[in-house]
Amino acid sequence: MDAVWVALSLSLKVAGWATALNIVLGISVGYFLARTRFFGRDVLDTLLTLPMVMPPTVLGYYLLVLMGRRSTFGAWLYDSFGINLIFTWQGAVIAATVVAFPLVFKPARAAFEAVDSELEQAARVLGVSELAIFFRVTLPLAWRGILAGVLLAFARALGEFGATLMVAGSIPGKTQTLSIAVYEAVQAGKDDTANMLVVITSIVCVVVLLTASRLAPGRVSERSR
Repeated sequence: MDAVWVALSLSLKVAGWATALNIVLGISVGYFLARTRFFGRDVLDTLLTLPMVMPPTVLGYYLLVLMGRRSTFGAWLYDSFGINLIFTWQGAVIAATVVAFPLVFKPARAAFEAVDSELEQAARVLGVSELAIFFRVTLPLAWRGILAGVLLAFARALGEFGATLMVAGSIPGKTQTLSIAVYEAVQAGKDDTANMLVVITSIVCVVVLLTASRLAPGRVSERSR
């Protein structure tokens, strides 16, 4: 029973950190692509969306190549700061962040593009700074769509399996998340443990999805009629 709660706690920690990182990265990149025009923008959008359709094990392999001790980046991290991300919960956070990133980035971009640019222009005419326009005009008008994406990203990070297993492994109490614990329990024939883990994961994901659906802009407009 203790192992179940340890896996749940670790999963929530990994999903929480991954979601926090994606809030910063997804909103920033989404706003940038929504407000700028440049050659290759569609190509960049496609590359940033790839984690949504690419097999998680392939993403995990790329991350292993990038962060492994034999890679340039991984060797630099270890030699300069003594940081090794492979087989750590921090590595699991990075894997979950990459996999869930499009679920924040795409809704954020769509939400920013839906904001009436005339409202932002009116604020500029009144002498409001660009930073103040973002936090006082743009973000308040786009927050529902962004929050729905954030909740979906949290659910995705919570259930991440393939990339996390490739990068962080399955070390009980250290890197074994809920989804990996389910796999290990089934392989070991521990049906009771597997059932409990599946129920917990399902309940959390259902609650998140229901909340996200209620925050979707379309549902909001329907209720306002």
